[in-house]
Amino acid sequence: MHAITQQSPGGPETLVWAEVPDPVAGDGEVVLDVVASAVNRADLLQREGNYPVPPGASEVLGLECSGVVREVGPGVEGWRVGDEVCALLAGGGYAERVAVPAAQLLPRPAGVELAAAAALPEVACTVWSNVFMQAGLRSGELLLVHGGGSGIGTMAIQLAVRAGARVATTAGSAEKLAFCRELGAEITINYRDEDFVEVVRAAGGADVVLDNMGAAYLARNVAALAPDGRITVIGMQGGRKGELDLGALLAKRGSVYAAGLRGRPAQGPHGKAAVVTAVREHVWPDVEAGRVRPVVHTRLPMARAADGHRILEESSHTGKVLLVVE
Repeated sequence: MHAITQQSPGGPETLVWAEVPDPVAGDGEVVLDVVASAVNRADLLQREGNYPVPPGASEVLGLECSGVVREVGPGVEGWRVGDEVCALLAGGGYAERVAVPAAQLLPRPAGVELAAAAALPEVACTVWSNVFMQAGLRSGELLLVHGGGSGIGTMAIQLAVRAGARVATTAGSAEKLAFCRELGAEITINYRDEDFVEVVRAAGGADVVLDNMGAAYLARNVAALAPDGRITVIGMQGGRKGELDLGALLAKRGSVYAAGLRGRPAQGPHGKAAVVTAVREHVWPDVEAGRVRPVVHTRLPMARAADGHRILEESSHTGKVLLVVE
């Protein structure tokens, strides 16, 4: 098969479409013929050499995909050759085929084209595990989403609105903020010329903050919290190490969580399989009903993965960038 390969860490130009060995389905795994994958920020970090591959995972980039079951390994039940699915991966999505634990498969949602389904697994699992399973967002609460025009952001807005929560979001352009309002965001903040802390505090403070910035926003997120508020950190675009005023956090009875998805074990109470099961139960019905939808910025041939990385680096996208196998 062919896959995106990389001889050494570096820029997008280091990504090369080349021939590699075919994957084999192990116990509890299936092999998929990949139709599409999607570009995530974690892929950029791995390409640069700043995101080590979890033990046993594929060195090939790609944390989600959609495709058709090609081979079913020993011990797999409930799936068969020919099933149309999408999958949460620990790696390997930028390829014509990928082996994946069957417990990390989701059926293609009715009404969603198979290629577009590749835009769903990573964002749905990230948002559901952090905003709902961990932070416990409830109806009537205010969710602050940083980067509302991203793949994660567009999914977080939709799921929060569907759950009866209010949404405030930041983005860097009027066009992205307008799209966020179309998805249901009530408060939109251009972080280039507005202070999100002032705006959110004027609205009563955020009950939950979904943060992709890390250190750069830590103190400001605490300042924007409502009493009993929860911050869940899913990215470090603004750095790894920040200063936390425990007095300010204590005064608000606040909490700060940080949780990745890729490094979770496949099984167990906090494993990827548990998250995928919860997403299938709680999110998939709304996707199939059209109340929640994948947001796709553009589609590129998978061999042009480097161009997809450049789009994310420029932050010129709204929603997901798909890489399609031709």
